[in-house]
Amino acid sequence: MAPTVRPGAEARALLDTRTALAGAAAAVLAEEEALRRGVVERVEAYRDARLRTELAGIDVERLRETTERNLRLQALQDAGVRTVHDVLDAGPARLEALPGVGPHTARAAVAAADRLAGALRAGFPVRVEPGEDGPLGRGLAALLHRLHGLDLLLTPHRTELADFASTVAVQAAQAAPARSRLSLLLSRPRTRDRARRALASLAGWEPWLARTGLPDVVTRLTAHLAAPRPGPLAVWEAFERDAATYYALLGEVVPGVNAVGHGALPADLVERIEAFPLDTSLLRVRLRGYQAFGARFALNQGRTLLGDEMGLGKTVQAIAVMAHLAARGEDRALVVCPASVVVNWCREVTAHSDLRVHRVHGPGRDAALAAWHREGGVAVTTFETLRHLPLPATADFRATADFPATADFRPAETPPPAVLVVDEAHYVKNPHARRSQEVAAWAEACPRVLLLTGTALLNRVEELLSLTGLLQPELVAALPAHLRLLDAETFRRHIAPVYLRRNLEDVLVELPPRLVVDEWEQLTPAAEHRYREAVASGNLMAMRRADLTVPDPADSAKLERLLEIVEEARDGGQRVVVFSFFRDVVTRVAEQVERLPGVRSYGPITGSVPAAERQEIVDAFSAGEPGAVLVSQIAAGGVGLNVQAASVVVITEPQLVPAVEDQAVGRVHRMGQVRPVQVHRLLTEDSVDERIEELLAGKRQVFDTYARESSLAQGALGAVDVTEGELARRVVAAEQARLGYGPVWDDLEDAAGPAR
Repeated sequence: MAPTVRPGAEARALLDTRTALAGAAAAVLAEEEALRRGVVERVEAYRDARLRTELAGIDVERLRETTERNLRLQALQDAGVRTVHDVLDAGPARLEALPGVGPHTARAAVAAADRLAGALRAGFPVRVEPGEDGPLGRGLAALLHRLHGLDLLLTPHRTELADFASTVAVQAAQAAPARSRLSLLLSRPRTRDRARRALASLAGWEPWLARTGLPDVVTRLTAHLAAPRPGPLAVWEAFERDAATYYALLGEVVPGVNAVGHGALPADLVERIEAFPLDTSLLRVRLRGYQAFGARFALNQGRTLLGDEMGLGKTVQAIAVMAHLAARGEDRALVVCPASVVVNWCREVTAHSDLRVHRVHGPGRDAALAAWHREGGVAVTTFETLRHLPLPATADFRATADFPATADFRPAETPPPAVLVVDEAHYVKNPHARRSQEVAAWAEACPRVLLLTGTALLNRVEELLSLTGLLQPELVAALPAHLRLLDAETFRRHIAPVYLRRNLEDVLVELPPRLVVDEWEQLTPAAEHRYREAVASGNLMAMRRADLTVPDPADSAKLERLLEIVEEARDGGQRVVVFSFFRDVVTRVAEQVERLPGVRSYGPITGSVPAAERQEIVDAFSAGEPGAVLVSQIAAGGVGLNVQAASVVVITEPQLVPAVEDQAVGRVHRMGQVRPVQVHRLLTEDSVDERIEELLAGKRQVFDTYARESSLAQGALGAVDVTEGELARRVVAAEQARLGYGPVWDDLEDAAGPAR
């Protein structure tokens, strides 16, 4: 029961406290609304200006193409109405007043112009230009930056803030007479009763406020709004680092800005998918419109193939599917992928959702499998390990000649996962391969299946047919045989219930973003042995390239992933640039890449290659066939050369100098680039790569603040080069301490004796 509050001083104190808190909460919500309104106004101003320009360049005669009516446009032209813009600017009343123009022609012409204007307006790409003036320039970038920062803090508490602010505003108005005992006494009985009830309600908020911590939330939000605003250069850098998030936010605020990406799906299917209620409560990432549609497609259809081009976030869409199911109580999912991306999958699930992750691969896989069965979450395993996992129990499982109930394929006692996700699904396109049969057995046992592949399948109907059959064999059986002879686009329309593919240019209509992916790998035993030798000797440079310089290239996890990226880019018609600090690494990469079918390697560009020859290599690479690979030392090719012909960048190890990576990527991601730039940073777990990433975080921020925004940035690089300084010593010392080498452990051994 709420404590009794007496009219007068006690009532005033309570009312002042509650109204102040409610006012602060309302101010935060109002600020967010103002930021959103500002974003909308700038986008609409851009669209209006662009529309006026476009319509002013369209001859009024073109209106005949937009209507079946016989428009009498000659009279308009004779009266000086030359363009579609002139038609809309005049309006039907002024047009009707012109000589020879009747009401029918005036209204029909304006209606046709409206339709054309609407179609044009909806198709204008909105590209934020953080370094420019104008509606889509610095001002819009600043609004999005401020809105993004506020939303991160506000979103978890928005409902509570809104409910409290609106309710208290009503209660405070009703309780106002209780501020004075005399005023309350002189009020009508009904007013007095209402004031006392409202006063009691205001006092009754106390337990709820304590439980939710709303006063502290409001304090933090108010302080955030009052904090100094970053300058335009800092906003620009933030926007460049996370353009996908900002464009996703822009799409939320201004519907229609981002392409949804329906692929080749029919309209009736699109309508059903868009109506699917996607639950994103367990996600930690904003979904682009096309990503949300992809997740809805997979959930609505049940057994699907997502064939988006590399770089569109298939992993995030799969995580959204698993998070939706988990939020609805189906909290067990299985991801099957190549060994080279297991680490990356585990990290992505953890980074982008609240789902538990179990790595069912390598040492400890049995314990991880048991934990998955016991706790739920996402199990991540490999195609090789899958054969050792018992099939789940399911009423639909049928032992056949192809999939007998052997030791490998014996149903387990546990129920099947809610969804089976198969990454790099083109690995199982051959139905006669053992790997494909194992995946098919699991696919039959699971109620939902999501296959992912970025490899272009549009010209490989048989492969697409094979994967479709793995998902829905009845659909393939029902297809007319002659469909296989038709073009791939026609075939794709027939398998729309299963297959969704979007290309980069279909959905990323804004200024091409920089998409950075950290590719975490595990050292192989041979690479780990070589790495430990380097750590023991304290050789930082040997530590950094241990994985990529093992005697047998097959023992390099980074090289395996690099070759996969190159093959994916080749299949997608993209060119690749590979950067490494080390000469022997770029030499090995060039040799291994050259062995891939359909791939030509250019370079390597090293410090000993003259500048003129470097440009000749770049020119030849740019003029070469899609799928070409340029290999370069990062110091030699990362500065001064423009490589806009490439759209995929691979960096083989983290760099020790802040901004070196950004400068290298900037050779590709710059004016004239027409495709989003995909940056793959190859990193190994439990190694010097992790230590460098941790220790450079602070220095990178310092460099961004004091050097990158300065005209002296190039000169400042040397001032923060830490390869022979404190950072290098700290990295080596940290790894030696972790693995039991170096001075600290030597001192302990001396004290304890040789039998350590």
